Amino acid sequence: MSDQPSIPIIPVTADSLETTRKQFTVAQNDWLQSIDFKPEPGNHALLPDADGKLTAVLVAVNVDAPLQVLAGLPSQLPAASYHLHCEHDDDWQRQAMLGWQLGAYRFQRYLDNDKPMPELVLPEALRDVVMRASAATALVRDLINTPTEDMGPEQLELATRLLADEYGAVFGAVIGSDLETHYPAIHVVGRASHRAPRLLRLSWGDKKHPKVALVGKGVCFDTGGLNIKGGSGMLKMKKDMGGAAHALGLARMIMDARLPIRLEVYIPAVENAIAGNAYRPGDVIRTRKGLSIEITNTDAEGRIVLADALTLACEHEPELIIDFATLTGAARIALGSDLPALFSNDIELAEEIHGHGDELEDPLWPMPLYQPYLRMLKSNIASHVNSASSGFAGCITAALFLQQFVDQDISWCHFDTYGWNDGERPGRPAGGEAMGMRASFAMLAQRYA
Repeated sequence: MSDQPSIPIIPVTADSLETTRKQFTVAQNDWLQSIDFKPEPGNHALLPDADGKLTAVLVAVNVDAPLQVLAGLPSQLPAASYHLHCEHDDDWQRQAMLGWQLGAYRFQRYLDNDKPMPELVLPEALRDVVMRASAATALVRDLINTPTEDMGPEQLELATRLLADEYGAVFGAVIGSDLETHYPAIHVVGRASHRAPRLLRLSWGDKKHPKVALVGKGVCFDTGGLNIKGGSGMLKMKKDMGGAAHALGLARMIMDARLPIRLEVYIPAVENAIAGNAYRPGDVIRTRKGLSIEITNTDAEGRIVLADALTLACEHEPELIIDFATLTGAARIALGSDLPALFSNDIELAEEIHGHGDELEDPLWPMPLYQPYLRMLKSNIASHVNSASSGFAGCITAALFLQQFVDQDISWCHFDTYGWNDGERPGRPAGGEAMGMRASFAMLAQRYA
């Protein structure tokens, strides 16, 4: 494909179509009329030359949603090289080109498919930015899409180690019974699995730069523990390490851009399994912070392992902590599958990320850390229960639980994300998905670059 001249893709709207058609031949305009091409977003037309050879692609667009402009084309165009031909500014073109890359993603680890794909030629000035975001998204998607048999705690450790090696970061892990003394909550949740729990850590950057910590929930499979899920509830639980995938994807973007920050990544990697030594409802467990947790639901395990990881992150005194977790069904009920819930103890930080999310078509929605709801987490025998008995405000009480393990003087935000596309859409194939990651990177780039 690369030996042939690339084919222009020309975006049009209802207002610009007639002007654009003036550059086409009479035969091409007759062709557009014969196929009844309408400039409705999502429609496209292949324009042949006099010999029947593909010479251009016309695509109808919504100019206010550039990420969607090219997102559906990789699965619809014949294999060839293409380029975007338009007069929009660099930011618009960057978003459109990223949309193509996101739409070109395929998870084919278990499929033999050598069908050639169309490719988009990226201009030199935009290539690094586009590929940085698309490669990080592909990493998140690949990690989430991989079944637990091939993405357990040890494989998640390997993925973290490989990322550290790629960018010259320092990697470390605490595994199995070694967790028991200093990371007891992580150990308790993961001890029933034959695959040892572990705390993974990646460190990168100059020590003189501002410190930023990323924390990701790495529950590689969640049976629900002794509060076992039903079969349908377990079907997607390979994605319960989606928070860890997001943390690694964002770390990749930070390191690839060489942002001037000192980056620390913490991932508690466990499998919430069932065995004779599984933790039980009614148990009281210790945490690294010294707070005790009364277990009211073993299926609310993600917040327990995050408690130790957040505590460790705070001990190293970063000025900012971002955590990602596929934490609650309540967030999905409140906001649906597309909108991660964003909680923060720093209103300006939340507004920054929200603004970047709107700008980059990476949507999210700020939610309140409503302190009176802490009463729902009250325990008579421990510092807190891990899950409120009421069905109300489940994502808020989960975020409030996490906040108890974050120092008050550290800016912190928490993403409660679905990390998944239930169906196929342009640029969003069914399966694992990165949500809020690009918005978070834009905030960091603006703050620290």
